[in-house]
Amino acid sequence: MSFAEVHVSERCVGTLAAGRWFPTARNQRIKHTFHLGLTKEEFLFFFIIGVLYEFNECAMPFVEFVAGWISGAVGLVVGHPLDTVKVRLQTQTVYRGIFDCVVKTYTHEGFHGFFKGMSFPVVSVAISNAVAFGSYSNALDYLTRSGYNNSEQSKQSSLTAVFMAGCFSGLAQLFVSAPIDLVKVRLQNQTKSGGNKYRGPIHCIAVILREDGVKGLFRGMWALALRDVPCFGLYFLPYELICRMLTEKGKQPGNTAVLVAGGVAGVVTWACATPMDVVKARLQMCGGGGRMYSGVLNCITVSVREEGMRVFFKGLLLNSVRAFPVNAVTFLSFEMLLRAMTDSPQD
Repeated sequence: MSFAEVHVSERCVGTLAAGRWFPTARNQRIKHTFHLGLTKEEFLFFFIIGVLYEFNECAMPFVEFVAGWISGAVGLVVGHPLDTVKVRLQTQTVYRGIFDCVVKTYTHEGFHGFFKGMSFPVVSVAISNAVAFGSYSNALDYLTRSGYNNSEQSKQSSLTAVFMAGCFSGLAQLFVSAPIDLVKVRLQNQTKSGGNKYRGPIHCIAVILREDGVKGLFRGMWALALRDVPCFGLYFLPYELICRMLTEKGKQPGNTAVLVAGGVAGVVTWACATPMDVVKARLQMCGGGGRMYSGVLNCITVSVREEGMRVFFKGLLLNSVRAFPVNAVTFLSFEMLLRAMTDSPQD
């Protein structure tokens, strides 16, 4: 089953089309709570969580949730060591390059050092991947039914619809992935020489909430949005395009097609995402031992002034090398799990 073939119920599409995300009573309770003293950031946080909950309660099949969790966890384990090196190169200036970072990390922290910050994303990837994959397939179905699909084939969406659905999924998962990614980056940057401010992911969250409140969990979110919204569109676009090129008409993509398409999609996406990924990582380290920036524009200006334009390509090689196997494995495992859990023998 490809992403273009994942459909949702008529009831949910009708609900989304009408814009009725919440029952009236629940809307009233949220508005009332807002007036009782929540900040705008806190209100936005709880509002988005409610939207995502209702969206996935309505339209997210359980098999997609499970497939997204397992495939995401597999991809994380495969790529986390290189991701740790990438994050350190982007946020610290003590390393001369990739090899120097790898040697120093292993020398001072051992093999365990490459897996710092991995436990929290692995546990929570069920939510972020479920939202990403689920919102993509549901948005694609909605766009196809709403006339955004120019294709005359009922089972194949237009590439424009694929891109728009991908951008929507990037926006939807943003509010789940921002706190997860923040904790991961903070833990990855902890070294023995710099001291350990956080004892683990739960302690990290507690410290951030105590020091900065709920909005502290979304530090760097604007940079993350500038990275993820367009790049999620690019993420699904080459995947669908290559799957169609490598698949005979009327048939489902084979494992080879999914593997190649997923790997290429990851490389293309990260090549475009790396500049804003650098800015995002640096903003996330504000308050966590990193340099302080007033915002996205200030971070870009200061970074260019001190390190030149090459600063935005720190970690590009690692991102590209890591992206192909990680995304190939993620897409392939997701597709295989969906087929295993949903396909029934037919004559």
